[in-house]
Amino acid sequence: MQDDREVIAEVLAGNKEAYALIVNKYKGKIASILRRNLSPSLEVEDIVQEVFIKAYYSLPDYRPGHSFPAWLYRIAINRGIDELRKRKRTPAVTEMNMELQDECPVPLEEYLAKEKRHTLWQQLKRLDQSYRTILDLHYLQHLSYKEIGSKLSLSPDAVRMRLSYARKKLREQLEKQEKKGGAPL
Repeated sequence: MQDDREVIAEVLAGNKEAYALIVNKYKGKIASILRRNLSPSLEVEDIVQEVFIKAYYSLPDYRPGHSFPAWLYRIAINRGIDELRKRKRTPAVTEMNMELQDECPVPLEEYLAKEKRHTLWQQLKRLDQSYRTILDLHYLQHLSYKEIGSKLSLSPDAVRMRLSYARKKLREQLEKQEKKGGAPL
């Protein structure tokens, strides 16, 4: 196998395909670093790709006298830190399966459905945690008012009221987003 510096020189000389050697050599280690710091999640593979894209465009800044793996790992660690900061700024939404059940045979319909899901997710993330929780329990976990009440120590009437208020808040946010030019639902 070629030395990293030789491969980097080839990439910088215009042989973009040579970069695949770097990716294949280090993708397992990068994924391991990110999993350790971010906890296992589906997003790790996407972040690994982002790290290699960032490294590719930053190759002209790499100084050959320094360790290439250390340089690459530093990019991965920094990207992991950025992800952790992003997660702290964005309140966690409980994992919800928001996939639409109907199939969209037309690409335009598929695109519009994806945009609607994305808009809905963005607006759900902006709701207070208490509203997200009650919407999740009712619509995604399909719990009754009584079951939700027992989980949250509320009466069924209080659950009904909070659920109504949560729907109202979500609706208001979606309408506000639509007025700003976002995807209508």
